[in-house]
Amino acid sequence: MSTLSASTASGQRGPADHNIREQIIAAAADHFSHYGYGKTTVSDLAREIGFSKAYIYKFFDSKQAIGEAICAQCLGSIGDAADEAIVEAKSATEKLRLLFKTIVEMSTQLFFNERKLYDIASYAASEDWSSAQAYWDRIEAAITRIVLEGRESGEFERKTPVDEVAEAIMHVMEPFMNPMMLQYNLDAVPDGASKVVSLILRSLAP
Repeated sequence: MSTLSASTASGQRGPADHNIREQIIAAAADHFSHYGYGKTTVSDLAREIGFSKAYIYKFFDSKQAIGEAICAQCLGSIGDAADEAIVEAKSATEKLRLLFKTIVEMSTQLFFNERKLYDIASYAASEDWSSAQAYWDRIEAAITRIVLEGRESGEFERKTPVDEVAEAIMHVMEPFMNPMMLQYNLDAVPDGASKVVSLILRSLAP
């Protein structure tokens, strides 16, 4: 089996589980959190970590690839929390509310508590990084599952194609999920986001 994983597409090299890779990611995240992604170069990271720039390039082919890895971890933690939040929900309606409540809360916390890392997520969204697209696809897939469950239980209408429903919900909730847009909608959190979800649920009623 090749030592390269699917992560190669986002610029990562070498064994997927190599501990040096994790050291680089952790050190880079710390550095980015202090100085920002845009103002940091691979040379800066090399000096900070104590590795040569050439050695870092054995694991990542660019600064963006390192940012992708950090972004994937960051967005992945939001996705994981959302998945956990809806596990015990007893209805599709409750699941949809909890899904977006968790996403919005964690995204907002990231904005206020880890602003420099939030900026990486903004880069990812604006430049359509694979980590951002993977996160977006993950949330849309979760919505699709919830909608199908709601149709099975009789909570939601069944006429509109499921893919159209999921895509429309994503568009409507984007101002509260997309890092670039959320920063301009913080005054509407959490009440505004909750009202939008309520409107979505009314539109899904049979």
